Amino acid sequence: MKFVLLFALLGIAFADPTAYFKEDFGDGWEDRWVQSKHKADLGEFALTAGKFYGDAEKDKGLQTSKDARFYALSAKFDKFSNEGKTLVIQFTVKHEQNIDCGGGYVKVFPSDLDQANMHGDSPYNIMFGPDICGPGTKKVHVIFAYKGKNLLIKKDIRCKDDVFTHLYTLIVKDGTYEVKIDNEKVESGDLEADWDFLAPKNIPDPDATKPEDWDEREKIDDPEDTKPEDFDKPEHIPDPEAKKPEDWDDEMDGEWEPPMIDNPEFKGDWKPKQIENPAYKGKWVHPEIDNPEYEADDNLGSYADFGVIGLDLWQVKAGTIFDNFLITDDADFAEQVGKDTWGQTKDPEKKMKDSQDDEERKQREEEEKKRKEEEEAAGGDEEEDEEEADEEEEDDEGGEEHDEL
Repeated sequence: MKFVLLFALLGIAFADPTAYFKEDFGDGWEDRWVQSKHKADLGEFALTAGKFYGDAEKDKGLQTSKDARFYALSAKFDKFSNEGKTLVIQFTVKHEQNIDCGGGYVKVFPSDLDQANMHGDSPYNIMFGPDICGPGTKKVHVIFAYKGKNLLIKKDIRCKDDVFTHLYTLIVKDGTYEVKIDNEKVESGDLEADWDFLAPKNIPDPDATKPEDWDEREKIDDPEDTKPEDFDKPEHIPDPEAKKPEDWDDEMDGEWEPPMIDNPEFKGDWKPKQIENPAYKGKWVHPEIDNPEYEADDNLGSYADFGVIGLDLWQVKAGTIFDNFLITDDADFAEQVGKDTWGQTKDPEKKMKDSQDDEERKQREEEEKKRKEEEEAAGGDEEEDEEEADEEEEDDEGGEEHDEL
């Protein structure tokens, strides 16, 4: 508090956070989002909070509605540049369908995107968010466009793969990045180190070669070590206790040979003992030189033009809900927005899902109980029918005997 008062007295003002784009799908959201017409069979989004939620109204978001479809929907905002500023991209994803294969990411485009014709090859600046396809792909994409190429992060960031809502946040600032899931950091580092934006600073010297006499062997055979004279014993020997069968006929059966057994005196293959190599020089390291093709860039992750955010993805199993989109220049502000949205949703959402699961379990148990009772009742009816049939058969036999009499 003292520091804030001091800064106020000195005339130093704190900049308010800028929300370049914020969407929670309140009134009029349809006017802010544009459906691409690039393909006739693109999937459509539905506004819903899903089957379980924290708040029926506040938790409404865009849900993919049809299986095995491409989706392409975007919203425009005022053009801005993040050069020299912090950039934060944040949104929530809920795979309530227990997704098996499909994207859950967003793309942020330049302002000149043709929204009505947006498609998978439309140039974008940044792609960020979860992607799941089978057990082998459960990752968070962080892709930057740079000089005509889309560069993937070299690290593996695992995404959430359950059915609940999760908050995804990307922070880019001064050549660094941070990825958060549910307001907790899961990865961070330098853009230059974790993406192939630039050529390497150093390369192996093409003129350098390992000297022919460079010895990399740490250990060598002891030249003074010799094999003992009694070491060469065969691995197998004839069984000394074996006897030729009495009925063995050499002419008919061939020359008899005793069976072989393991030789108890066999010592294996002899090898001389190892000693330190007096000529060892260590592992040869190829010397490096400055890479003449390396060009420094102090603006990695910066773009002169942001203006559109889009959902451009494929889903095999539909049902994912996207909500709480935010693009801002303040990481603390984004964290607070996350607390006010996802933070308020997560516990009541789970409580509702657990309650539904309990009800479904009870219903299954009741149905199973009813099925068994019906089977037992049916089995009892069959026994009664068999008893009645036996009684009728006895009556018939008694009648025959009576007739004979």
